[in-house]
Amino acid sequence: IKETLFNILQDDIPGCRFLDLFSGSGAIGIEAISRGAKEAVFVEFGKEALSCIRANLKKTKLESQAVVFPVEVSYAISKLARQQEIFDIIYADPPYERGFEPKILEWLSDAILILETSLDTPVDYVDTEQFEIVRIKEYKNNQHVFLRAK
Repeated sequence: IKETLFNILQDDIPGCRFLDLFSGSGAIGIEAISRGAKEAVFVEFGKEALSCIRANLKKTKLESQAVVFPVEVSYAISKLARQQEIFDIIYADPPYERGFEPKILEWLSDAILILETSLDTPVDYVDTEQFEIVRIKEYKNNQHVFLRAK
C-alpha cells in the first residue's frame, strides 16, 4: 500500500513539506523524507507511537528533516494555522469509523490531501464545491482518497 501511494505521489514529493497526521509509527512521513521531501511534520498523541516515531527517525538518521508534535491533531492543526505553516502534501490516517474525515477537511484546505479510510467509509463528507476528489485507490481493507482544494 505504501509503495503504491508513493508511486502515485512520486512527482509531488521532491522538495515538498509533508504533514503526517495521526502518524502512528511515522512510516509514511519517513518514506516521504527518504523520497526527497524537504521536511515532514509528524502529529501523534499516543505515547507508544511517539516513541516509535522517534526511534524510527533516529534509526534512519532523518531527525534533522523532521518535526514531531506530541499533541492531539486538532490542537496541532490550530497551532500550525496560527503559525501560518504551509504544507504541500497532507496525509491523514485517522482511526477508522470515528468520523474524523469531515473534521480534517474543515481544518485543511491548501494542499494535496490524502485520507486513509476504511473501504466502508463513504466519501459523501467531501464538499465538492470546495474539494476535488482526484482519485480513490482501493486496497483489500482500506482506501486512499486523494483530494485537492479547488
